Amino acid sequence: MNTGKKWGYLVAGAVMLLFIGLIYGWSIFRGPLNEVFTSWDKTQLSLPFTISIIFFCVGGFVGGKLTQRFTSRVVVLFSAVFVFAGFFLLSVVLTECNPAGSLLALVVLYGVLVGFGVGISYNAILSSVTPWFPGQTGLASGILLLGFGVGALVFAGFVTMLVARVGIFSTFAVLGVAVAVVLVAGSFIIKKPAAVAVPATAQEKGDGTEAADSGGDEIEPTLVKKDYALGETLRTSTFWLFFVWNIAICAGGLLVIGSAAQIAEAFGALGALGLIVSVFNGIGRPVNGAFYDRLGRMRAMMICTGVMILAGVMLLLAALTGNAVFVFIGLPLVGISYGGSPALLSASMAGFFGRKYFSVNFAAGTFCLTPAAIIGPIIAAKLQESSGGAYNTTFIMLLALAVVALLLNLVLTASARKARLE
Repeated sequence: MNTGKKWGYLVAGAVMLLFIGLIYGWSIFRGPLNEVFTSWDKTQLSLPFTISIIFFCVGGFVGGKLTQRFTSRVVVLFSAVFVFAGFFLLSVVLTECNPAGSLLALVVLYGVLVGFGVGISYNAILSSVTPWFPGQTGLASGILLLGFGVGALVFAGFVTMLVARVGIFSTFAVLGVAVAVVLVAGSFIIKKPAAVAVPATAQEKGDGTEAADSGGDEIEPTLVKKDYALGETLRTSTFWLFFVWNIAICAGGLLVIGSAAQIAEAFGALGALGLIVSVFNGIGRPVNGAFYDRLGRMRAMMICTGVMILAGVMLLLAALTGNAVFVFIGLPLVGISYGGSPALLSASMAGFFGRKYFSVNFAAGTFCLTPAAIIGPIIAAKLQESSGGAYNTTFIMLLALAVVALLLNLVLTASARKARLE
């Protein structure tokens, strides 16, 4: 295998994911939109983003099906059409004179079209690039997802400047063109290997599975016990235990991430401290991916869960003592743990169920984002309202979800071994 070529695919994939990661930058658009549409309440302002997460999952599933039938280039170009159309049409149809119609347009164009297109690209890029890294699937997934996770953070300053110069409506048009250009260019770079390998991670080597390269651009399939089709995957307890584990980790992270700036300010720190969560969210992706490669699924998941438990302890200590030092420790730990979920999801779906049907199995796993994106923010809002704005109960709930994740992790390990998937 050409080592330089596969790292070129990884860099190209990371750049593509960096740009489509703008979908997570809804907070960048939310302020300018609220200045134009002052009648919209918080629920209305959040609706387009919530819908985008749902259709991101749907798009990921469709992308998984498409990558089984078409080349990655065709699938990415197909997704670029949706992303471009969604962003560009927003610049045309949004109007200050029609708040109700503009909200509907945001839901349909940003929520449905952009979310759907991003989901397709997300799956196609990961499904095409990660098979080039047998034995380093976790690290490769983490690097790719680092780009996706920090996209909004990287482009926040540029988008803010653009909004100030041309307005929020024209900004959508510029972003649509920019993202489409990157996706089109990237589609001519990345590609799937001629033959797909199952990653040989630490725990798989322990089962006697070894990666083997055939040379050239082909990757020789490794010894696997079984490749699970989607229907078979959904009938295993392993999938559902892992699925709920991801919900617990993601929901726990979102309890804090959505209010990170306010939490920092509540303890006398600068609100900008909340950005640390985003930074460590990105760092947590390759770090947790590397743990997966070196230590195996069980230990990597245990570390990810343990970090969230420690984060809950630190933040609860901050609430009980009023000491902001614990906030400086707790918020980055939340980011690291939360960032571990997507990295471990990508690597583990191949490790649990084989590489042959990875794209659709992975897409099914990403649906964990939908309940997590709903549960986390809703619980956070309710707890803060009932506590008069204090965060004590929020941090207790974070700990509770982390403990649930720990229990699921233990049961999952036993279940996987029993099912001979581990």
